[in-house]
Amino acid sequence: MAQFQIKLIAPDNTERELLYDNQTSSLTWGADGFGSPVLEVNPKKFQDATVVSTTQPGRKGLIKTLKISLGLSCNYECNYCSQRFVPHAESTNPEDVENFLQQLTTSLSQAPERIEFWGGEPLVYIKTLKPLAERLRVLYPDAEFLIITNGSLLSLETNEWLDRMGFVVGLSHDGPGYHARGADPLDDPQQRAAIMDLYARLQPQGRISINAMISSQNPSRAAVQLWLQERFGADVQIGEGAFIDPYDECGLAATFKTIAEHAQFRRQGFGELRTGLASRFDLTNQKIQDFIDSIRYQRPASALGQKCGMDRSHNLAVDLKGNVVTCQNVSAAATAPNGQSHLIGQLSDLSAVRMKSATHWSQRQGCSSCPVLQMCKGSCMFLEGPLWDAGCDAAYSDNMVFFAAAIEFLTGCMPVFIDGDLPPERKDIFGLAKSTVESPPVRRVIPIIAAQQTA
Repeated sequence: MAQFQIKLIAPDNTERELLYDNQTSSLTWGADGFGSPVLEVNPKKFQDATVVSTTQPGRKGLIKTLKISLGLSCNYECNYCSQRFVPHAESTNPEDVENFLQQLTTSLSQAPERIEFWGGEPLVYIKTLKPLAERLRVLYPDAEFLIITNGSLLSLETNEWLDRMGFVVGLSHDGPGYHARGADPLDDPQQRAAIMDLYARLQPQGRISINAMISSQNPSRAAVQLWLQERFGADVQIGEGAFIDPYDECGLAATFKTIAEHAQFRRQGFGELRTGLASRFDLTNQKIQDFIDSIRYQRPASALGQKCGMDRSHNLAVDLKGNVVTCQNVSAAATAPNGQSHLIGQLSDLSAVRMKSATHWSQRQGCSSCPVLQMCKGSCMFLEGPLWDAGCDAAYSDNMVFFAAAIEFLTGCMPVFIDGDLPPERKDIFGLAKSTVESPPVRRVIPIIAAQQTA
């Protein structure tokens, strides 16, 4: 059991207290509120998540989401890319499609609800992608199709095809932080025209989002939102939007290094949420609503799988050679940090798949006693060592922004200090306390960073 005392500052600048249990999702007022719940609860029954580890390998069963890796080749070199230094498996080509489809239809006992096409940059593989997607559309006419692209290889012909095939498209762009990705395709007239054509086709149907990542080099969601609104319109839908996971030294370089940097990021992010300057990020509503639902329905921690969902039996990542892999960001030739292969089985024999490359959050030091567990859900399931430590720190600060916003939404009060089994630097939410752990801050007002300063 992990219980926390959350110190709040009320609008009249007086102090209040909440009691929060991350294992049972109980949120109640402290002594001054006589332990009454913050909101009316309606408990639901939840199924325990499968705990996946080296000693308890994950399996695959009735597939609902199918992630197809076309290969890891890309025409860009994003400096924080999770695939940047992943060994490439044997390349795929159009001749692999027929054999892959035969394996797929033989192995799947039901139609997948969602099919995702991944790279590298998937449009590098357009000669393979087209016949593959067209055959899959015939086989599974009701499946949702998704593709993530940097947009630089779009053309009017490709746009028409994506539209006709019913694709949902995520266009990767970090707004003012695009320098981490390389040349901005919006600066090239031909590429910009193709991107805007696709946006005009799909945006009225809600089938396109601009997917941005946050990092120490691009820390302001408000700045990203403003930049994208100026180019795509006020109603732009922004996907992704979380702080990056550091998969290598380059990703590590894009994370915060000091306690002061983390505190500044939390202050800035909270201020942007409070003032509505990050309202176009899907992640904002998803995180806050998910936390509120966890309280309302009393979701136990035991029901939480990993953030990405790839530890679940119904989510499958596979390449065109029929190799089942941990997730779409690795290859059959890669090894996980725990020493296990990312090649976890074959499409032709799903019952024999064994995922030993992941570690469930319940087997990580610190996760069970973390106040943002219900939001974070264990971060990346296969990172280890210094990369995991940095990723954990980043995930804590990022999720604390949403945690604080959710608490204020529920109570009308700003959380400023969390007492519990936490490192001291994580207790002082915004880095404003001059007091010790034993004497938490009172009557402090959180400064809100103005929009002009974050843009």
